[in-house]
Amino acid sequence: MSVAWDDIGGLVDAHERFLAGARVDSDVRDPVLASWKRCRSAGLDPDRLYIPYEPDVALDERFTLAAGPVLDKLADSLADLGTAIALCDGQGWMVQRLGGGRNLLERLDAVSFAPGFDVSEEAAGTNGIGTALIERGLVQVVGREHFADCLQPFACVGAPVRDPFSGRIEAVLDLTCLRDQSDPVMIRLVREAARAIEARLRDQATERERALLAAYRGAGREPGPDQDGSAGLGRIDLAVLRERAEALLASPDRTLDEVTLAGGRIATLLRRTVVGATGESGAVVEARVLGGPRTVALTRPAPPPTLLAPHAVTAPAADGPGGRVVLVGEPGVGRLAVLARRRLELLHEAGVRIGATLDVTRTAEELAEVVVPRFADFAAVDLPDAVLNGEEPEPFGPDAPLRRVALRSRNDEPRLYHVGDGVSYVATTPQARSLESGRAVLEPVLSEAGGWFAQDPVRLERVLAAGTHSLITVPLRARGATLGVVSFYRCANPEPFEGDDLSLAQELGGRAAMCVDNARRFTREHNTALALQRSLLPRGRSEQRAVEVAYRYLPAQAAVGGDWFDVIPLSGARVALVVGDVVGHGLHAAATMGRLRTAVHNFCALDLPPDDVLTHLDDLVGRLDRGEGWAVENAPSESWSIGATCLFAVYDPVSRRCTLTRAGHPLPAVVAPDGSVDFVDLPSGPPLGLGGMPFETAELELAEGSQLVLYTDGLVEDRHRDIDTGLERLRAVLAHPGRAPEDTCEAVLDALLPARPGDDVALLVARTHVLGPDRVAQWDLPSDPSVVSRARAAVTGQLAAWGLDELAFTTELVASELFTNAIRYATGPVQLRLLRDRALICEVSDGSGTSPRLRRARSEDEGGRGLFLVAQLTERWGTRYTPQGKVIWTEQPLP
Repeated sequence: MSVAWDDIGGLVDAHERFLAGARVDSDVRDPVLASWKRCRSAGLDPDRLYIPYEPDVALDERFTLAAGPVLDKLADSLADLGTAIALCDGQGWMVQRLGGGRNLLERLDAVSFAPGFDVSEEAAGTNGIGTALIERGLVQVVGREHFADCLQPFACVGAPVRDPFSGRIEAVLDLTCLRDQSDPVMIRLVREAARAIEARLRDQATERERALLAAYRGAGREPGPDQDGSAGLGRIDLAVLRERAEALLASPDRTLDEVTLAGGRIATLLRRTVVGATGESGAVVEARVLGGPRTVALTRPAPPPTLLAPHAVTAPAADGPGGRVVLVGEPGVGRLAVLARRRLELLHEAGVRIGATLDVTRTAEELAEVVVPRFADFAAVDLPDAVLNGEEPEPFGPDAPLRRVALRSRNDEPRLYHVGDGVSYVATTPQARSLESGRAVLEPVLSEAGGWFAQDPVRLERVLAAGTHSLITVPLRARGATLGVVSFYRCANPEPFEGDDLSLAQELGGRAAMCVDNARRFTREHNTALALQRSLLPRGRSEQRAVEVAYRYLPAQAAVGGDWFDVIPLSGARVALVVGDVVGHGLHAAATMGRLRTAVHNFCALDLPPDDVLTHLDDLVGRLDRGEGWAVENAPSESWSIGATCLFAVYDPVSRRCTLTRAGHPLPAVVAPDGSVDFVDLPSGPPLGLGGMPFETAELELAEGSQLVLYTDGLVEDRHRDIDTGLERLRAVLAHPGRAPEDTCEAVLDALLPARPGDDVALLVARTHVLGPDRVAQWDLPSDPSVVSRARAAVTGQLAAWGLDELAFTTELVASELFTNAIRYATGPVQLRLLRDRALICEVSDGSGTSPRLRRARSEDEGGRGLFLVAQLTERWGTRYTPQGKVIWTEQPLP
């Protein structure tokens, strides 16, 4: 290469900027940057390295025999290229070095890149061997990508070499040259050489199996004829025996097992050792079946089916006629097949169980439940509060605050944090390193992990003494963001975590992270919709005395809906009670609910009758359903489909009459003072938005102290209960006399709602009051100007009786003006009424349907000032229509 690629762009000073604490993400490849971070966390000094030395480093003879011919061939192909070949063991100690010119070898010796030296990443920093071990894959490091300054003159490519049967990384193969002599062909050469060594290891195992089979035959167990090769066992029984025999062969210390077969037969499995003629050692598992006609011997090879198929023959039993299936292998090598199957089962279960709910905390708990005890003895999930609240997670830095969200353990061993505790990991811990690098970290031997102890040496010493010995930490990453970290510990299981466990942990963490992120996003949308809906629902108590009100709104666990309620004071001391339900969930339903509630307030301000209010609402929903008024262009009309139900009631505390109408909504309940419960026989109108049908009303008289109960269908109906059952349960709960509305709400929710309701619920309970004769004064007067003075005198006298003399002048003037207008412009008798409620209400009713209009009179006009004067002297005024005419009303605040 004419120009070293690491001289291009920002790589020239990226290393210095990284050491100075600057961000270099865009200038350095991800594997190299992750390695730099690990080196910094380990406390390596790029200016000075201390490389340990061991004189007697060696590889297993079997591995040496497999690698020798491959390395010789590779050295011949690189003889003229000035490239050195290095072979290291699975811990990073260099065992052998081949090839390379004199100049290259002298420079490698000077930096301790030679046999016997430790070139792992923890000792030598970023390099082809040590980094390939941690990355568990092929790695290229060129020039300034090395963390240590002394290694920057070199370019190297390293690849791990795995035992094809155990899956462990047994060695690392590396090609190293001077940086300016680097060639991309080195990547292909080292990859092909590593694969060739692994292939030779597989061939050796095949030869060994043949020798073991011969040794088994030589022990007096000559193969013989067998009719079906299954020793009289059924297909399922034979599969069970083979699986248990495989597990027994894979076990490091067990030699005996017992299996219950179909028909109550018992099979005893016994592992025997066999030695071939040239010293090959292996094992055979024999099955003695009690209660059956034959004895079966099962032996199982080590490798997974994708690497080496079992060698199967049939042979007679050692102690009698019959046949057995023989699968030969060596102890322990079947371990990978067993673990592979168990890992696939675990991944399948994780896919089914993790993410079953869209709840962040529950998803973390499901991850811990899946892995303990099948994968780890102890699991902990730590997430930042932002993720729990549905917010976007912030980038993780040193000592980032987390919270212990889930914890599961098979024992009560000591632990540093409990669920709900705040967690902040120091920079050297595996958790902090995995959060910073975004990669899983394996600590197979915790007693040697100094960075882990730094979190709390005294407490963690006790954790170690309790048997905790191995750890894997996995960052929970989804869609490019880090959401937290999960830690897997082993305590009771004596086997340390290893490379394949790391891959499994990463897969589990990746699946869980996607589920956590889905739950986080749902939580954000849910909270947003809930905040919107709560902002649109009533706040505090409305100013009215007609009813004593209690209400509850409970959003669904899955999604916020469009349930709503309202208590709206009306003129004449009346009150409107409204409950509605918008079909659907989410922001769209909440926004629609807000529109409908606002519209109801506007219609109530016009003092429209209940059936007219629903008629106008029906028209509004129809227009919204057609897309009119939505600020969304080019959106399909079906995306805005709206459905809604509503129940509207108006209660008058003077007459004790309640007028109700409904649009597709459940029937309201009335609880009499004696505790009897009736569901109002109210005509059912169509849901809002369908149009074309009038809404009918029903009117009933309520005794003082009655309770009117309005609710949405989520209270009485769900997928496990029909509405009739729900109504009967509601009736039973309400049948208690003398209970306050607040107590009624609590009792109803406790009796009818599950812990996690599937639909929104709105509940409104109103206990009626009566505005008695001592607070009402009413006069029926003829339409004659001569009685105006009589009306003024009646008003003055009544206010004096009520102790409201200071309002007498204003009220007399208002009543006189309204009464005079009724005589002049209306027909029929006139009624004057005073109500002493939370305000002083003055009403004048007549038989005309024409409403007066407020206007500003010009200087030359002779009339038009009376109503303007009334509006100035009172707090509120308005007109409401009745079947007989209209009522003009005013309100004045009481002193």
